[in-house]
Amino acid sequence: MALRPYQWEVIMPALEGRNIIIWLPTGAGKTRAAAYVAKRHLETVDGAKVVVLVNRVHLVTQHAKEFSLMLGGCWAMTTLSGDMGARAGFGHTARSHDLLICTAELLQMALSSSEEEEHVELTAFSLIVVDECHHTHKDTVYNVILSKYLEHKLRGRQRLPQVLGLTASPGTGGNSKLQGAIEHILQLCANLDTWRIMSPKTNRPELLEHRPQPCKQYDLCQRRSQDPFGNSIKKLMAQVQDHPEMPDLTQDFGTQMYEQQVVELCKTAAEAGLQQRRVLALHLRRYNDALLIHDTVRAVDALASLQDFYDRERTTKTQILRAERWLLGLFDGNKDELTRLATHGPENPKLDMLEEILRTQFRGPANPRGIVFTRTRQSAQSLLLWLQQQPSLRPVDIRAQMLIGAGNSSQRAHMTQRDQQDVIQKFRVGTLNLLVATSVAEEGLDIAQCNVVVRYGLLTNEISMVQARGRARASQSVYSFVATEGSRELRRELTNEAREALMEQAVGAVQRMDPAEYQAKLKAMVKRAAQASQRDRERQQFPAEYVRLLCINCMVAVGHGSDLRKVEGTHHVNVNPNFSIYYTVSREPVVIDRVFKDWKPGGAISCRNCGESWGLQMIYKSVTLPVLKVRSLLLETPQSRVQAKKWSRVPFPVDDFDFLQHCAQNLADLSLA
Repeated sequence: MALRPYQWEVIMPALEGRNIIIWLPTGAGKTRAAAYVAKRHLETVDGAKVVVLVNRVHLVTQHAKEFSLMLGGCWAMTTLSGDMGARAGFGHTARSHDLLICTAELLQMALSSSEEEEHVELTAFSLIVVDECHHTHKDTVYNVILSKYLEHKLRGRQRLPQVLGLTASPGTGGNSKLQGAIEHILQLCANLDTWRIMSPKTNRPELLEHRPQPCKQYDLCQRRSQDPFGNSIKKLMAQVQDHPEMPDLTQDFGTQMYEQQVVELCKTAAEAGLQQRRVLALHLRRYNDALLIHDTVRAVDALASLQDFYDRERTTKTQILRAERWLLGLFDGNKDELTRLATHGPENPKLDMLEEILRTQFRGPANPRGIVFTRTRQSAQSLLLWLQQQPSLRPVDIRAQMLIGAGNSSQRAHMTQRDQQDVIQKFRVGTLNLLVATSVAEEGLDIAQCNVVVRYGLLTNEISMVQARGRARASQSVYSFVATEGSRELRRELTNEAREALMEQAVGAVQRMDPAEYQAKLKAMVKRAAQASQRDRERQQFPAEYVRLLCINCMVAVGHGSDLRKVEGTHHVNVNPNFSIYYTVSREPVVIDRVFKDWKPGGAISCRNCGESWGLQMIYKSVTLPVLKVRSLLLETPQSRVQAKKWSRVPFPVDDFDFLQHCAQNLADLSLA
């Protein structure tokens, strides 16, 4: 497989064994360039072993095709992803193959696994390829893996693997000034131990000729002239905010900013033990979600989301707080009026605009293929329903399906990874010609025939804009941004365009930097990151037995941090046999349409006292264990109560689960009984 001159230009330092980031536009052949680097590495390095990391399951298969064509069957190559079911251990697979393509989560779990068949050391590989490497920041899985690499380097470890990053959009880190954007690019380079970020200079004209940009159009509409349904929802939200238990809040209803405000209030109320306030904030978020759905699709979709929430509240909660009883009554008292307004209110002008775009692009014999990007799983589901029910679109040959993130049966809108793969394949071969997608389809999806991309009322950053635009691969493609005139979404898109230009300036500035100055800055950044990581480990770390676990809803104490163990480095389970008295289990198991290597899902678990959802049972090698969601718990330390967003942020250590020790302990307990 021949490379283009601009691809040769960017890979030359990598062929010499240097760590680089390849910065090329979407569709310009980053994967092919990386595959050639891997091929030459395998040919020239003694004992070479390559791992290619991706951040989406569907990219494992897609990259495997490109690498397989390049390698030509001369090396042992395999793939691993979370949906493969029973398989050999990661470590065993890595040792018996020359090149491995896998999701980053699997490598992270293997690095921390204590099982010989599963465990692998980072130094077992001689080349690490990091796809969509702009995600290597903060506490993402990419950065967790690369932090281990940097720890090895700081300790003077020899024979570290070469690192090759791939990205079309390094981003600006949210900065609007050039210096801040430069610092962001430098930090990305530091996280990947990058010698240089490479983009074509000599062969840039050929790149631009090969990868023309789609034609961008702003399709703007007016706001609803009248909005009785939305106004009624806002009046209900104002009543909730006027409740005596509530603090003063802004009334910027129906925005992502308001959502952030009530999410934070929910967290602080839980930590302060203010149960009534937490519940009020939780319901405000649901009303705000309904307004966001109403703004995106139809009022009937917004009302359906509220009805679904209140139906679940009634069926799952076994203990009703005073505020919850009032909130249920408030919704019931207004439901009939909301139903009337939802079914007889004005149409959404954005839907009219989307209909016009689809009618224009999908009529005629040109066999178009397109993607409509929307913010949430719920809005994707609602948009698909609208497409299927819209009479004016029936004469147009639109064969649509949604593509959203993987989930399980406890989530109203979800797809399994098998579903995702099936939809992508049908879109690739033309059985489907329109996807209604969330951000899961933004990165890496390579469909050469895709010629229509619509970003529908999205409030995102410049990376998402660049990635979504890059899905339009066919010549003379159309990239449409649909929004309301004067809206936040429109202002953000214009800001994104400015930040994309700023990103290019920042990368150029880093590329022109004096090599000694560049290396000094990166060394300082790596040292600061290591020091900050050490401080995080030391700050507010309590003995696990000193931390009590409380139900986030009713705040009943149900255990201690010392009851918890980590399975496969990810799943947090409670191993105390007495814990079972605090929860109930659903009759039906949670449906996850995947077969895992060592476990399968059991029933959903909920607080026995109040009905709050806590997680699910995991049947791990014949042992049934309750897996807990960190957001379902309040952590009571000797100093305060905290609600952690992630298990990695809890203020106490959690040991790994030892299967043999657990079985031996259970046998000992039975013999004593």
